[in-house]
Amino acid sequence: MSEEKKGHTRRDFLLRTITLAPAMAVGSTAMGALVAPMAAGAAASTAAAPQQAREYQPVWFTAEEFAFIKAAVARLIPNDERGPGALEAGVPEFIDRQMNTPYATGSNWYMQGPFNPDLPKELGYQLPLVPQQIYRLGLADADGWSKQQHGNVFAELTPTQQDALLSAFENGSAQFPQVPAKTFFAFLLQNTREGYFSDPIHGGNQGMVGWKLIGFPGARADFMDWVERGERYPFPSVDIRGERA
Repeated sequence: MSEEKKGHTRRDFLLRTITLAPAMAVGSTAMGALVAPMAAGAAASTAAAPQQAREYQPVWFTAEEFAFIKAAVARLIPNDERGPGALEAGVPEFIDRQMNTPYATGSNWYMQGPFNPDLPKELGYQLPLVPQQIYRLGLADADGWSKQQHGNVFAELTPTQQDALLSAFENGSAQFPQVPAKTFFAFLLQNTREGYFSDPIHGGNQGMVGWKLIGFPGARADFMDWVERGERYPFPSVDIRGERA
């Protein structure tokens, strides 16, 4: 990953890039005005209590693939003084469950050729692969690259080695034989963000730790009075089930 996202600055980067993430997770249209001031004040908030994700056995990923997912998300959004990271929030469970949805099978994607991976990314996705295939091929390639570079699979490396490999995946300097490394990393990063800020009903954001971090109200029926105040929302987050943080 780039220097901005390493170490203690990674969570600051996260706060600057997730203004719309909770809105997409629960369908709100008022997030632009609400979250920006909330995110600015979140850094000064009291650290969240430590937690561990609930026990979960993967349904779609193999044990080896799931070990990679757990190790990678722990580096993308780490546990630190501000609260639990992606691993503790259950993001691996979210991603595994996501692999059995229409999104993962591309059932609602236009997947007819021609495919031209060399076109600018602004013209849209240009590979004949759906997310399930991106993960299955990309995980195999990523662990293969890890073995070439360090003699072991990604999950067995040191955090420093893992960060260096994730940086290589992100910038495309890692050479994957089956799927572009940058494409695999982009899916992994996006799904990690989604899992960290999703409603807990989908498996991630357990304890609503992502919402607590940015002061997001969650699935409350009405918080419009607070949208333009520029103040931190004073009430606890509420998920779709009606549970409070």
